Amino acid sequence: MRSRIAPLLLVLTLCLAPWMPAGASTPVADDSTWMTVLLDGRKIGQVRIDYQRDGDVVTTTQTLSIDFHRNGRDVPLSNMTRSVESTAGQPLAFAARTTLSAMDTTIQGQRQPDDSFIVTTTVGGVSRQERMDWPPGALLSEGQRLAFARAGVRPGQLYELRMFDPASLQVVHASMQVLGNEQVALPGGVVTLGHQRQIIRSPRGTQIVDLWLDERGRTRKGVLGVLGREMEMMACDRTCALAPEQHVDMLRTAMVGSPRPLSASLHDTFLRYRMHLPEGDPAPAIATDEQQVWNLGHGEWRVDIGPAGSHGEAPPRPEDSRPNAWLQSDSPTIRRLAAQVVGDASDSMEKMQRLRRFVSAYITPHGLDVGYASALEVVSHPQGDCTEYAVLLAALARAEGIPARVVTGMVYRDRYGGRSHVFVPHAWVQAWVDGHWQSFDAALRHFDSSHIAMDTGDGDPWHFFNITNLFSRLQIEDISPVKPAPVPENQHTRPGIGSH
Repeated sequence: MRSRIAPLLLVLTLCLAPWMPAGASTPVADDSTWMTVLLDGRKIGQVRIDYQRDGDVVTTTQTLSIDFHRNGRDVPLSNMTRSVESTAGQPLAFAARTTLSAMDTTIQGQRQPDDSFIVTTTVGGVSRQERMDWPPGALLSEGQRLAFARAGVRPGQLYELRMFDPASLQVVHASMQVLGNEQVALPGGVVTLGHQRQIIRSPRGTQIVDLWLDERGRTRKGVLGVLGREMEMMACDRTCALAPEQHVDMLRTAMVGSPRPLSASLHDTFLRYRMHLPEGDPAPAIATDEQQVWNLGHGEWRVDIGPAGSHGEAPPRPEDSRPNAWLQSDSPTIRRLAAQVVGDASDSMEKMQRLRRFVSAYITPHGLDVGYASALEVVSHPQGDCTEYAVLLAALARAEGIPARVVTGMVYRDRYGGRSHVFVPHAWVQAWVDGHWQSFDAALRHFDSSHIAMDTGDGDPWHFFNITNLFSRLQIEDISPVKPAPVPENQHTRPGIGSH
């Protein structure tokens, strides 16, 4: 279980893309901007943005470092992205380095003569290379600057951007609004800045990022919501940006209170949850073979959870069995380990049970200072929390030919992080067994009806971004045991990221 801020690095690095009004000059070499990062007024990190121009090539490098507090431990996270483009904004190369665990994750993309990109991803010391067609209309930093310039600075301007993020290899769609000049208080004093707003929509909700820009187009302030709190990035000098961090416990922010204690006997029954979100928010959960979801209207939702059954969830897709940068199921190390663990198991259920028991015992102790590790990293360094259990179990399952995916959601705990009767962020695995998707929780050694699935994915930590803002808005109003009922035709079956 963890409260993760790492996926928000995607939004932070995107929102810091340089902006300039029409007619402004491109930044010169060694032009750097420092920013302090605050959460509810407490300093948690810093940003450095470097702009360089060498002839017809513009390079923008953004480095974000954050420390947050979890159960008495500091967890440092960092992200560097670099965009190399022509002065016309044509992408030439990109790179990213993200530190979420003991090892860095690096991505390098280089444009080829046919305009495709060769992308090399290294996770846990293992590199993978693939060819990628550039997404139509997607822009890196300089391309975004030129789009901003073409839009002008007149209040009321509306336009769309497709922003490519090198750290996640994702294209983020943003609607832009020009709001005009405002007086803004920064650590160095009050200045006049141009206000623009980014509206980033995803299947799990909307993220709004407000930006304030100076006359050269440099971002001097940015504000966005993180788990119900306000995160600010404000330009200041180097000394201010590198001042000591102040502890902020993100885990407590991500907890959702339970309306009642859940005894052990209730965990293994069918449970009905009544939930509330602000009207217009996406569903608080996804429909699975273990979970049924109904939209009752006016922000009210009903979720029924029980043992796996055939609730109509689609069978696996090819990508549910493939190796990737986080689930390296084709690694000889993981394949040998999986074969050794399953031994003479005769079917998928027995294999999954053996794999689950192995992973539950293998990862020890619970390491709360691991940001996010890949399956191969966990094999070499068997420590972590729920996500490390999940990625290793999913990779071992795929190595045995069993389709598997990582589920992110919440689980009930009697007491956690100094609070009682709460649901906390959690991750586990769904595997395709006996004709349906069935959950296996290696971290808690047992899956039951106190697990609420909110999304599924391929093990990539960026998927968690899709549900983070729901935690602060979600209320669980009632939980009661019920008899299992047939699935009605009007069940809400909105798929999650990576689900079917």
